[in-house]
Amino acid sequence: MATNKIIVGYDRSSDARTAARWALDEAGRTGAPVEFLYAWEWPLWAPAASMIPATSVWPDSETEDAIHRMREDVVAAAKQSHPGVQTTFSIVNGYAAPILVDRSANAGIVVLGSRGHSAVAGLMGSVSVAVTAHAHCPVVVVRGHAGPNAPIVTGVDDSASSSATLGFAFEQAAVRGVPLRVIRAWPPVAGLWEGTPMVTRAVTAEERQPFDALVAAWHDKYPQVELSAEAVVEHPAAALALASTTAQLLVLGSRGRGAVRGMLLGSVSQHVLRHSACTVAVVHDVAGA
Repeated sequence: MATNKIIVGYDRSSDARTAARWALDEAGRTGAPVEFLYAWEWPLWAPAASMIPATSVWPDSETEDAIHRMREDVVAAAKQSHPGVQTTFSIVNGYAAPILVDRSANAGIVVLGSRGHSAVAGLMGSVSVAVTAHAHCPVVVVRGHAGPNAPIVTGVDDSASSSATLGFAFEQAAVRGVPLRVIRAWPPVAGLWEGTPMVTRAVTAEERQPFDALVAAWHDKYPQVELSAEAVVEHPAAALALASTTAQLLVLGSRGRGAVRGMLLGSVSQHVLRHSACTVAVVHDVAGA
């Protein structure tokens, strides 16, 4: 398991606090340091605001003091709950998403809450969407309340990025001491062939051979991981969303076999990020990007 720094996007929301706990727990398992990062956006619009007659421009000294008190409180709480974890807190000027994407180039993992202060209930925050799409390292979006013994689940296909996705999933299962469930889903037949016997066909041994070989190669590196590998005829997004209901972490690739090169995220990853019942990790295959 890599011990590069874990960066937590922190905005004082309840989701950010949940993300902070996930990151600290991960650091406790791996020995990685944790950096909390708070993006202070006011200088970007302060010049325009200064053209409007007003007594003052936000933030005032009281707001600034509150942000610095927040930093002290977060670091103190982290030292109390996870005394063995090295923590820092950075306050930066600018928009959160591009700053986190830039910092991800030198991070092991970026951890985010699924929504921030201004998110509409039930929708994923814009920062989470942007960072999962463009980051240079795995991004974890924390949600749900799965128990520590629940399995890790990952979905793979025959794209080049599947090896990196599977490797991250095996690492997570190994360090947590939990089972790993690997799913390879073939979409059901539709359109011209709908209503024919092909609709209910099973996956053949020949079709799943590359999948079995990839899984076996990674299992050789992590033989201690209890493994199940499933080849199913079902839409990948539906299969993974259902699997998330019994998992503690769902690991996805950033782009699948059908994604256009350079596209923000594959359609399956986009769907699962919005509908997963558990925490989601999006793994970027930097070498293949």
